[in-house]
Amino acid sequence: MSSLLSQDVFGEMCRRVPELAVDPDEWVRMMMRWHFSDDTGSQYWVQRRRGLGFDPIGDVRRVDDLLLFDLFDKEVLRSIDVVELVPKAFDGKPRRIFETGGTSGPPCRVVDVTMGTYNVALYRVMLEVRGLEGGDILAMTPSGPHAYGTFVGRLADTWGGNVCYIDFDPRWIKELIREGRDADPYVDHLLRQTIELLHSQKPALLFTTSKLLIALVAALDRPLSSYGIKAVCTGGTSCSSEEQRYLRENFLQEVQWIDTYGNTLMGHALQADPRPGDRRRAYYLPSPQAFIKIVDPENWRSERDLGACGRVLLQTLHRDLFIPNLLERDVAKSVAPHPWFPFRGVADVGPYTNVNDERSRNVEGVY
Repeated sequence: MSSLLSQDVFGEMCRRVPELAVDPDEWVRMMMRWHFSDDTGSQYWVQRRRGLGFDPIGDVRRVDDLLLFDLFDKEVLRSIDVVELVPKAFDGKPRRIFETGGTSGPPCRVVDVTMGTYNVALYRVMLEVRGLEGGDILAMTPSGPHAYGTFVGRLADTWGGNVCYIDFDPRWIKELIREGRDADPYVDHLLRQTIELLHSQKPALLFTTSKLLIALVAALDRPLSSYGIKAVCTGGTSCSSEEQRYLRENFLQEVQWIDTYGNTLMGHALQADPRPGDRRRAYYLPSPQAFIKIVDPENWRSERDLGACGRVLLQTLHRDLFIPNLLERDVAKSVAPHPWFPFRGVADVGPYTNVNDERSRNVEGVY
C-alpha cells in the first residue's frame, strides 16, 4: 500500500472520497444547486439568494465566479441560530456542532454532517503513506465543543484504536493572555495530564499543537520515542522555521512529525513530504471541496502569483458548509503543485497583523 500511495497519494484520496475526483468547476455548479435550492439548501443560504444581486445557480459556473460573492462575515457564524445552517437535505441526519477556539473573537459555530468523515479519510491516507496507521493515540488537543478532539477519536475508530484525552479548554488560555495574566499554570496543568498518560499508557501517536509540543518535550526527562511514540501529529498554530529545527534536532529523533495547516472552518491542509533539498513545509487543501488562494491584502479579489506572499482567502464548498470568501487570519506564500497534489499549496504560514486594524491582532494562545 505504501509504495502505491507514494506514487498516487491524491488518487488514493479520490478513491476514498469520490467527490474529490469531480472537476472543480462542475463541483462549484453542483454546490450552487445544493446550497441555494429550496429542496436541499439551508435556511440561511436559501434566504440570502434573493438579495445577492445575481443568481448563484445560473451565474456561478466556475471557481473564479465565486468572487461574485462578497467577503463572508464571520459574525454570521457567531450569532446565527445554528439550525439555520443545516442543509434541508440533511434533516434527520446525525450531526455535530463544533465551535472555533476564539482566536479572533467570540467562537464561530458550524454544522458537521459530512466534512468530518472526509477529513478522517484523507488524514488516514497521509498516515498510511508514512506507515503509521494503527496503534493507540494520546490526544493533547482541545476537547468539548472543538472539532480537533472529535477528529482524533473518529480517526482511531477507523482501525479500532484507543484514544486517551486530556481536559483542554483553549479559550481559557486566551482569556488569561488577553487580561495580561500568567498562562503558565494552565499550560502546566495540560502538561501534567499528558505526562501521566505517557507514563501509564502506550500510545503510538501523539496529537497536539506545535506550541504545546515545544512545552512538552522540554518538560520530559527522556525522548518521546522512549515512550513508544512513533509520530507526533500537530495542527492549529504556526511554527517558525527555527522552532521546527529546534524540535527536530533536539527532541524528535526517531519520531516522525506530521503537521497540518487548518482550523474548524477550513478542515485540514495536508503537509506534503519536502522535495529533496527543501525542508520547507508546504500544505495542500484538497480541492474541489475547498480552495486556498493567496491574495493581495489590500484587494482580496486579486490573487497573488506563484511564489508570492499574501493573505489567505478560504473558499469552502462542502455539502454541510458553504463559505464563499473568508479572509483568514494568516499570511502565506503560494507554492507550486507537489507530486502528491495536483494543485497549488501554501508555505511559510504566519499570523496576519495589520497595525491599523485592532481586529487583526489575534490571540493564538497554544492553539
